[in-house]
Amino acid sequence: MAQPQPTTLPRLEEPKFGFNEYAERLNGRAAMIGFMLIMIIEYVNGQGVLAWLGLK
Repeated sequence: MAQPQPTTLPRLEEPKFGFNEYAERLNGRAAMIGFMLIMIIEYVNGQGVLAWLGLK
């Protein structure tokens, strides 16, 4: 016997914490901005980030 299919699907909310599409996109964008800022700092100062922070 074939089982009847539901007429409505439940509406599931996106999780607020953990791995979800929005959090991954936001983290990726923040990483790209941070990487570009580090590259700009190195170009302007003529030295690496470790030297700029006084760790080298």
